[in-house]
Amino acid sequence: MMPVNKDTEKKAWWKEAVIYQIYPRSFADSNGDGIGDLNGIRRHLDYLEKLGVDVLWISPVYKSPNDDNGYDISDYQDIMTEFGTMEDFDCLLSEAHEHHLKIVMDLVVNHTSDEHAWFVESRKSKDNPHRDFYIWKDPKKAEDGSDALLPPNNWGSCFSGSAWQFDKATGMYYLHCFSKKQPDLNWDNPKVRDSVFGMMDWWCKKGIDGFRMDVISMISKDPSFPDGKVMDGLYGDITPYVCNGPHVHEYLKEMNTRVLSRYDIMTVGETAGVTVDEAKKYASSDGSELNMVFQFEHVGAVPGKVGKWTDEKPSLPVLRKILNKWQTELEGKAWNSLYFGNHDQPRSVSRFGNDSPAFRVISAKMLATCLHMMKGTPYIFEGDELGMTNIHFDSLEDFRDIESINAYHEYTDKGLATPEEMMRYLNELSRDNARTPMQWTDGKNAGFSDGTPWSRVNPNYKEINAEVELADPDSVFFYYQKLIRLRHTTPVIVYGIFRPLLEDSNEIYAYERTLDGDTLTCLCNFTDKEVACDLCSKDLGNELISNYKEHVPGALQAYETRVFLKKN
Repeated sequence: MMPVNKDTEKKAWWKEAVIYQIYPRSFADSNGDGIGDLNGIRRHLDYLEKLGVDVLWISPVYKSPNDDNGYDISDYQDIMTEFGTMEDFDCLLSEAHEHHLKIVMDLVVNHTSDEHAWFVESRKSKDNPHRDFYIWKDPKKAEDGSDALLPPNNWGSCFSGSAWQFDKATGMYYLHCFSKKQPDLNWDNPKVRDSVFGMMDWWCKKGIDGFRMDVISMISKDPSFPDGKVMDGLYGDITPYVCNGPHVHEYLKEMNTRVLSRYDIMTVGETAGVTVDEAKKYASSDGSELNMVFQFEHVGAVPGKVGKWTDEKPSLPVLRKILNKWQTELEGKAWNSLYFGNHDQPRSVSRFGNDSPAFRVISAKMLATCLHMMKGTPYIFEGDELGMTNIHFDSLEDFRDIESINAYHEYTDKGLATPEEMMRYLNELSRDNARTPMQWTDGKNAGFSDGTPWSRVNPNYKEINAEVELADPDSVFFYYQKLIRLRHTTPVIVYGIFRPLLEDSNEIYAYERTLDGDTLTCLCNFTDKEVACDLCSKDLGNELISNYKEHVPGALQAYETRVFLKKN
């Protein structure tokens, strides 16, 4: 295959964009109830425009009973009361566009809330018109001949426990890959697809700029529903039977034909269990399905001690191998999404960098550089641009995340982990780390709310907040701003071919990007020690950006990053 350059690879606005994810519950509270809302986002559009991002991906704001913080939707065409009204959303959309910011909605259509009208009808009777909107199965007979009504198979939910919930009204089980209040939709039913596509079209006509699609790789299940391999002595692994299923690409092509291709929008799929080969289908350069996907290999680089849970840090060689694979193998075939953190991950500087006072700022800048210089569309999670860190909780009572709470109880109750171990794991990996309130000022509740925040504010808000960052030209915020400006003005950062360098190093992550004779070189020291680096002594062109003002000849200082551009 010929090398890809700006003349052979199709240009697109979403390839050149930088995405900023907002978790609305934690971003800014405008009415003092302790919960972030749409009007809170509106108040900070100037800030987001100043940062320079192009797109705001907003986690779900639809009507929801909040079993899973909005990812359990009871009405796709209404707004959660805590977040505001549809009029508030329309104002946000309009004002964001005035600030040159696009809005991408979080689309959650693998499942709904059990309070959605479709499911309320579905569970009424076996012959209800909405019965087949969801996945219902008869109980399995007990092998001992007892009258026990067992689940149809041994599948375990992603949020602990069985993936099946018995419903007394009809004496059958329904499938829920996540919470029991999140029943899975039956995408094999064309009426489900008609309803979902109609809803998506409604939002597109409203003027939104795209969709981030929650666990979209899970919409097609293995029709045989076999038992899964038992994990941790508890439940069967559902992944092989619900991820990248037999009809997933067929259904996404139908979605593309009926909705997506009719609008100039951005689409990104959260694709649990995705492989490189599957990603080439989901995000094929032929545009038949989605624009890009999120893969999870790099954020799951360390095997969990129980489930996904561990307190071990990923090593650079393992991390680099994964990231390099996705960069090189998607080249010219599909588009990458670039991220280290989001609402489902711990804070990136705590997980992949060093959040100690001595190295937090410098390592946050290094991680941002490493990510933004790769090929793909970069994502910033709210607070990353401030170098926000994980919070430490001493008690399970402080956690709000259903996944974390369920996991603690499941693994401690079964004796697979001690309470002390689980607390360590949760403090390292819990989704609550990313969901603490945005740190705006050093005032009450970090300037997030005049009321009592729904989740504890990280105590370090006195030192880490937007007000402090905006007053310091050498802050993480202004470093991100410079990275974004470079992306907007330097074509090789967007379209250049990726080539890994120094692949045997245990300390340095290095790569180059080439486009029409121009070469960009990115060097990143992932350690807290000075490391020799021969590349620093070579003529790599002009330095575009670095997180140090002074350099050591032939070496990279602790968490140092340097980016060079050699023009043709």
